[in-house]
Amino acid sequence: MTVTAAQVKELRDKTNAGMMDCKKALQESNGDMDAAIKYLREKGIASAEKRAGRSAKEGLIHSYIHPGSKLGVLVEVNCETDFVARTDDFNRMVCDIAMHIAASSPKYIAREEVTEDELQAEREVLLKQAENSGKPANVLEKIVEGRLEKFYSQICLLEQPFVKDMNQTVGDMVKEVAGRIGENIVVRRFSRFQLGEEE
Repeated sequence: MTVTAAQVKELRDKTNAGMMDCKKALQESNGDMDAAIKYLREKGIASAEKRAGRSAKEGLIHSYIHPGSKLGVLVEVNCETDFVARTDDFNRMVCDIAMHIAASSPKYIAREEVTEDELQAEREVLLKQAENSGKPANVLEKIVEGRLEKFYSQICLLEQPFVKDMNQTVGDMVKEVAGRIGENIVVRRFSRFQLGEEE
């Protein structure tokens, strides 16, 4: 069945689950909102959001050096307990995040980190592009907002399509793992180094 963007947004607002998870849940439940919420809870995705406020001070700092030693990543990912930090599931996820950062070169972890100046400059460029496209004035703001979403998905780690599964974002993948292990997971910080790159 076809799932509308409005349905996905409604389910996301109710559960805080990732967009791709919401879409899949709605498809699995033939558009039934209550059944979709139940589906997400059974998968542990919706409940992962409730854990998001819990303190995450354990975890790992992981380094990834790309073959050829001209590209490297250092990433810190936190969880709640040392026990979880030692599990294969958590270690695999941290390694995948490091490789993703190497491949996709995000600038920020989340959209909240994008500076107001950078956002304003991007908005102005997008507005100018929309005006030059000859679209009517009443739809320009919608066009800009849509393109800003694409902008976030290019520069924010958690909103980028995950390189090992382009049908979900990195944020969705992290929530999925958090749901499985039953702990809050936070990507704390990262640095990406490329040989010869200017500061």
